[in-house]
Amino acid sequence: MTGPRAAVDGIAPAEVWHRIATPASTMGPWLPSGALGESLAEGLSRVEAALATAVASEHPFVSEAAGHLMAAGGKRFRPMLALLAAHLGDARAPEVVQAAVVCELTHLATLYHDDVMDEADVRRGAQSANSRWTNSVAILTGDLLFARASDILADLGPEAVRIQARTFERLVTGQIRETVGARPGEDRVAHYLEVLADKTGSLVATSARFGASFAGVEPGLVEALTRFGEEVGVAFQLSDDLLDIVTDGTSGKSPGTDLREGIATLPALIALAGDDPADARLRELVSRPLSDDGEHAEGLALLRSSAALERAGGVLREYADRAQASLAGVPAGEVRDALAAMCDYVVTRTS
Repeated sequence: MTGPRAAVDGIAPAEVWHRIATPASTMGPWLPSGALGESLAEGLSRVEAALATAVASEHPFVSEAAGHLMAAGGKRFRPMLALLAAHLGDARAPEVVQAAVVCELTHLATLYHDDVMDEADVRRGAQSANSRWTNSVAILTGDLLFARASDILADLGPEAVRIQARTFERLVTGQIRETVGARPGEDRVAHYLEVLADKTGSLVATSARFGASFAGVEPGLVEALTRFGEEVGVAFQLSDDLLDIVTDGTSGKSPGTDLREGIATLPALIALAGDDPADARLRELVSRPLSDDGEHAEGLALLRSSAALERAGGVLREYADRAQASLAGVPAGEVRDALAAMCDYVVTRTS
């Protein structure tokens, strides 16, 4: 058997766990061990199998395109959070895995579309769909995954459909606002954080909500976990922003990729908002793409030693702290400990 289905057939939970617990993974260091870890690994194995089924088609090319990014790997952060939240209730409820698959399919679909808009050649270490085939194929494949997610969602009831629709509205709104940019006179830092909340925080929040609610967790706790997902989702994206600057390249990621491409993430936006004459050269460099290697090295060095980077780290800690605070009502135990460890890791991974 070939294609995405073959990518998961016969994979034991321990193998799935190994794939997401590697040092290159965003998730590995905070993953729980013991019985909870084994249960999560088994749940992820079921998610992988369901994802492979969801992207399969009677038409070989459609299967290949739809399974392209799924087979390339990924952190499966959203399904993991759904499964973890579900362990505060009946984690074996069949709707939990279905909901986790809906969230991951939605995320994967957005990646196909993002790569078209960003004209990206690589995604998850593999050739992007738009680069391997065409923009049209990538767009239509993303649409197909949205359709498959909707099909599964229909079995989860009208309230789940409503929640997903509102989540999707936020995703698209965030993408539009990012594409258009801040209005003249608008605070670009505030605009950026609002975009991250819509583009990233919304779906992470829904992942936690779905996992908890379909496991039968009481409503107050579901709301707390939803708030946690929103805050920690933004925190993870901010930590990626900082990692792009502080990484030394040994992880396999080239430092300063965003800087080279002229993508203004939080540290650059904070620098641009400053008015210290001593930072004039930094502001000039981060205001445009840095294709010249010398300018790129200079800009990266200036940004690494800047107050803007320190302030961006402070914003990251604020989001992580709010995520941590939202766990106050979560019962003590392995699940809460794992969620708290996630908050700690999202900060320390940039240290």
